[in-house]
Amino acid sequence: MAAAAGSGSVSRGLRAMFFMLTPNESSFEKVEEVPQYVQQATPYFVGLMLLELAVGALMTGSPVVTLSDGLTSLSAGMISRLPLLVMRGCELSAYQYVWDHFRLLELPWDSAWTWWLTFLGVDFCYYWVHRFAHEVAILWAAHQVHHSSEYYNLTTALRQSLTQQFTSWIFYLPMALAVPPSVFAVHIQLNLLYQFWIHTEVIRDLGPLEWIFNTPKHHRVHHGRNLYCIDKNYGGILIIWDRLFGTFAAESDKVIYGLVFPIKTFEILYVQLHYYVYLWKRSRTYKTVSDKMSTFIKGPSWKPGKRRLGDHVDNPKVTGNEIPHGPKWSLTFQVYVGLHFLLVLWTYHKLFESKMLSSATRCGANILGRHSWNSSTTLDHKEFENEPLIPVLSQLTIFGMTSYVLLTLTSLGFIIERRPSSAFLETIRCVVMVTLMRYSYLRSPLPLLSVPTEAFVSLSLLYWALQSFSQLLSIKKKDD
Repeated sequence: MAAAAGSGSVSRGLRAMFFMLTPNESSFEKVEEVPQYVQQATPYFVGLMLLELAVGALMTGSPVVTLSDGLTSLSAGMISRLPLLVMRGCELSAYQYVWDHFRLLELPWDSAWTWWLTFLGVDFCYYWVHRFAHEVAILWAAHQVHHSSEYYNLTTALRQSLTQQFTSWIFYLPMALAVPPSVFAVHIQLNLLYQFWIHTEVIRDLGPLEWIFNTPKHHRVHHGRNLYCIDKNYGGILIIWDRLFGTFAAESDKVIYGLVFPIKTFEILYVQLHYYVYLWKRSRTYKTVSDKMSTFIKGPSWKPGKRRLGDHVDNPKVTGNEIPHGPKWSLTFQVYVGLHFLLVLWTYHKLFESKMLSSATRCGANILGRHSWNSSTTLDHKEFENEPLIPVLSQLTIFGMTSYVLLTLTSLGFIIERRPSSAFLETIRCVVMVTLMRYSYLRSPLPLLSVPTEAFVSLSLLYWALQSFSQLLSIKKKDD
């Protein structure tokens, strides 16, 4: 992503992934000065995922991630951050409002005591965010996205919910009564980054560190659907909260990952939203208003006559021999989906780069270094002919490009699942893509790849148009 001008050296960027920054190098007076740690972590995400692939292959002789599951996880992570293109993060916005209007005292932003207190406060609040997300059905409808993978690797860490961010902010508001927003903005990011590396099976045990910190060993349990794993190990950085509040479980039997009732699909919008539909349909089967409301505010396993969190008597039995969902699809289609995913990932990257440039201009901070653009600038194709994508886009353009990203991720999921309607949807998407390239809204990552990229997209459109035409003829023949 953007150059890590705010976070300093590569060393500091890497240490941020493991919560190894000191108070001196990560304390800021104003929110605008706080580096975009999560945005700048992209190279480290990629590097660690590649390292996991290599180490995992050496340890097991097989890949630790499948293309279908890995792309679905990455797609979920992309979707979860799309709202940030049009709005400020809910957590920081709400926090800033409470701080401005209701704070009781103002802890010094440059004090190491404030820094460490905020570390404990954010992690403690995260424990309750996470626990409520498992114990309240409507919150679980958002969080279940993160648990929907039947694999456990670093791509799983990026499988995040589009909607969870719209409720999690509530749990952090008490801290805004005393802790400056700039300190909170640092720790809410570092807490999230720490949780990336614990999503792996290649690290087995970390010895004495297991007593205090959340580790891959503890977090594997959290992602399991074994009976002993369910609703355990909620901690973010520290595991001490689980030990204190009785939600800790040690890893024992082989962990089988995923939801209790696996969804068995890679269609990204279904992965994100299916549980809301399920709750609505389930609530309509009950007669009383109380039972209808309880469907949403009690535990996901609750049923009339059961305790608040329900029970697990109806859960499918875990045998240890479960095989993750993985539709068979040809190598040709895997290459096709992989290439188009890389193209949309580039578009996604440039959208956020544009947003960061615009934000840096508005706040007067040189977060991204060498560029400065007027935030009111709209797309001007001729002025930026040599740019891969326009540095700053209008809100209407951002909305359109966001819609294109969603369309692409949805269509690629249909192809992975080999849905009958995938040909029609992909034809429409390719038409949109050709149009965007024609008007310079989309460019190839490198100038040398411009012609091959345009040829690849044009051939993609031709192929799927022929497939759609063939399907229409088949339908017509059946009707006749």
